Amino acid sequence: MKTILVLFLSIVLSHSVWAQSVIHLYAASSMTNAVNELVSDYHQQHPNIRVVPVFGSSSSLARQIEHGAPADVYLSANEKWVHYLVNQGTVSAANVRLLVGNDLVLIQPSDLPAAHFDVGESSAWQAKLDDSRLAVGNTQAVPAGIYARETLQSLGVWQAVQPRLAQTNNVRLALALVERGEAPLGIVYKTDALQSDLVSIVHTFAESHHDPIHYPLVTLSQTPQVDDFVAYMHSTDAQKTLKKYGFNTHLGQATFKEH
Repeated sequence: MKTILVLFLSIVLSHSVWAQSVIHLYAASSMTNAVNELVSDYHQQHPNIRVVPVFGSSSSLARQIEHGAPADVYLSANEKWVHYLVNQGTVSAANVRLLVGNDLVLIQPSDLPAAHFDVGESSAWQAKLDDSRLAVGNTQAVPAGIYARETLQSLGVWQAVQPRLAQTNNVRLALALVERGEAPLGIVYKTDALQSDLVSIVHTFAESHHDPIHYPLVTLSQTPQVDDFVAYMHSTDAQKTLKKYGFNTHLGQATFKEH
């Protein structure tokens, strides 16, 4: 009888812990729309588990995690900041898997006439920008900004464009500058551009101009609930949702490699 009672209490307590579970997901700003839908869908399947997303630049989130922020899962917009956490000993490379990829695009306000110019010509950039600015994420810290800098350098126009940059703390703010017409051009992810009716895509940059845009998903807490959520993020259903938002869900044999 005592054994049965202990077993019953164990089951009840286990269920109670599961029922009260809260998972903190730290995710890159460019994932906002897709993650919100994924979290909603997951909650419908697991009503007793609440996933709380925290959005920001990948660099800012990585710094917070480094200093002990209560994150259970980290979704970065590039591999650099995950490598940083691995090298700091905060994250194990064994707990990192690439989730999706993305493309980098040049955008303008949708109410402007279509812009046609050679992205490899400094004079074309200068003429288009005139006295205005090119909206980008911070080119030293924000992944979208880092990719933008790599692209402009690869195209040979960095020296001409760099003094005309309007650098922001995350890619969504760069998108907002173009949406409001405060910048005639911006460089953002394709997924961000596709979610806005206020901007149009002028040019999609070739992958050869920048490092691969991969989103690593990092498991920070080892619990059955977190493991289940991470497994869901890699599931066929979740991948369909991510593809709907414009993410590249076929990374081939690409894997996260520890430096």
